[in-house]
Amino acid sequence: MATDVLLYDAYGTLWDVHSVMQRCEACWPGKGMQVSQLWRTKQLEATWLRSLMRRYVPFSTVTREALESACESMGLILDESQKHGLMAEYLTLATFPDVADALMRKVAGRTGILSNGSPDMLEPLVKHSGLKFDAVLSVDEVKVFKPAPRVYQLAVDRFGVPKERIGFVTSNFWDAAGAKSFGFTVYWINRAGLPAERLGLQPDRVLKSLAEL
Repeated sequence: MATDVLLYDAYGTLWDVHSVMQRCEACWPGKGMQVSQLWRTKQLEATWLRSLMRRYVPFSTVTREALESACESMGLILDESQKHGLMAEYLTLATFPDVADALMRKVAGRTGILSNGSPDMLEPLVKHSGLKFDAVLSVDEVKVFKPAPRVYQLAVDRFGVPKERIGFVTSNFWDAAGAKSFGFTVYWINRAGLPAERLGLQPDRVLKSLAEL
């Protein structure tokens, strides 16, 4: 089915969250990638748990607390200077190599971002990247994280089109499953060639990169 709107997930899809690894490595030599990976894991876990408990806080708070938790779990000292520097990295994350060309091709009439990110993180990130979208939608409007259905409804309300006419692009399978369950046409960007998770849903298409959109 053709789509009128194409939405992109932000973190892990357009922007590489592990581009913070170099700063992590500078703080803790030999442990940079481990810190980056655990930070991301704890960040995602917190969004799911907070949604279930109905204990929403902005994604910037989740991200800071996940960093603190990751360092504590690894027995690493995290001082205020390191924390400030690492949080600042999220405002200038690197885009994946396939992003710029894919967005220039304008494969849908309107494009947008639908993200767990809070405005204080998303706005400077989008501005720094120079990427252009018709809308940047944050879960902060509904105070719950993806994959809650209310999040995907934000796009229906903003663009004024049926959910069946909205395409959703994400590299996170749990997000792909949430969007598919809601009723979007879903494109899973599986750059790493990972197996699909057992969630009872499959994306409409599995792509190796955004270049295949």
